[in-house]
This record gives sequence, structure tokens and C-alpha cells, in this order.
Amino acid sequence: MNAFQEQRVVVTGAGGGIGAALAHRFAAEGATVAVNDLDPAKAAAVADAIGDRAVAVPGDASAVAAQAREALGGTVDVYCANAGLASGGDAFAEEAVWEAAWDVNVMAHVRAARLLLPDWLERGSGRFVSTVSAAGLLTMIGAAPYSVTKHGALAFAEWLSLTYRHRGLQVHAICPQGVRTDMLTAAGSAGELVLAPTAIEPEAVADALFDGMEKGRFLILPHPEVADFYAARATDPDRWLSGMNHLQRTWETR
Repeated sequence: MNAFQEQRVVVTGAGGGIGAALAHRFAAEGATVAVNDLDPAKAAAVADAIGDRAVAVPGDASAVAAQAREALGGTVDVYCANAGLASGGDAFAEEAVWEAAWDVNVMAHVRAARLLLPDWLERGSGRFVSTVSAAGLLTMIGAAPYSVTKHGALAFAEWLSLTYRHRGLQVHAICPQGVRTDMLTAAGSAGELVLAPTAIEPEAVADALFDGMEKGRFLILPHPEVADFYAARATDPDRWLSGMNHLQRTWETR
């Protein structure tokens, strides 16, 4: 029997990229998947490609959890908070940019957890998957709203795990670097400098998640070298910041 046979899974931002790869993989493992995307045509296309084990649930990921749960018959076993905004900009980015990044990258996760936790805690099982990005462990040049809110997404996932793991909740934070998706293209020259050289396919992210879930890991690192970067940041932050500042100056002169 497949690992997720008969389970019901929600994947937000699943009209392409990592989300589509996760939706396909969960369905292949026996789950029924609610495929969410802001673009109805993209959600429908992925659901149609998967077939009988998928249903399209278009809409804004920041408030789609209830609709997705209803589409799955009232129960969710796994919630993949995958949708995200790769908001660029510096400290002077418009308030609306910061607000949108906060809403999608953090509050969408909080709202989903509020809805799903009561049932999960009552039955003693549930799984919350947060697509965070390595920017949530480290940072990303040229993208203050994205970096800050991805740190928030990681913090919320950590909080969920430490608070509820003894009550059956399993939490996983996926933190890839570059992935060959539209989001990487949208990152522009900063993405080309920092992310593109080691970019991987979305399916590799799905592989890393399933390996991590099997081993019960919280932190999912599709790029293993991120662990070393994270350790360097923690043990010698000034040296790490100097290195990142060098990268910033290199980007500024491109």
C-alpha cells in the first residue's frame, strides 16, 4: 500500500512549480489532492493531469483552507502551505508589497492552522507542510519583504512543531534554494547570481519532502549545502554577514 493511500491532501499554489510537483507526488502515493491556485485555469490543468485523485480548488491561498476541506469531503490529513509571493524590494518597498507578502507567506499558514488544528488534535494526527525557502533560514539579497516573511513562515512552523508534536501533529519546513520555476525567473538578476547556478527541478523538492517525511524530519533541505550555510550563520554571524554583504556588492555592480 502506498504511504498516503486514502489520505486527503491540500496543496496551495499548485498550478505549477513545486506545488504541482507535490500534488502529482501525493496523488501517485495514493492520496486525493485538492489542487489550489489563484489562476483557475492552472488549477484545473494540474487537477485534470492527475485525474480522479484530484479536484481543482481555485482561489486566494490566504483564505482557501475551508473551501479545500469541503472539496475533500470535510477532512484534511495533510496541508501543504506552498503558495508564496517572491516579493522583491528593499526597506523602501511600498506598504502594500509588505502587506501582501505577510498575508500570503505567513498569515495564510496561520489561518489554515486555525481551521485544521482542532480536528487534528482531537484525533491525534495531522501533517502541516510549509514551503519556506532557504531565504527563511538565511536571507535573499534584493528581497526584503520575501526574506522577512519567509523567516516568519519558518518561525510559525517551528512553533507548531514544538507545541503540538506530542499530540500527533507532524510539521515539515521545506527550505530549497533555487528551483526552476516561474518564481526563479521573477527573481531577476539577483536570482541569476545567487540561485540559478545550483537550481534544481521541482520534482527534486518533492523527492526531498517524501524522504524527509519518511524519516520524520522537520527541516527539509533539497540543497544539502544549506545546512552548512545555516550553521555558519549561527556560529559566526558577523563573518556570514560580511560574506553576504560581499555578495550584495557584487550584485550591485553587475
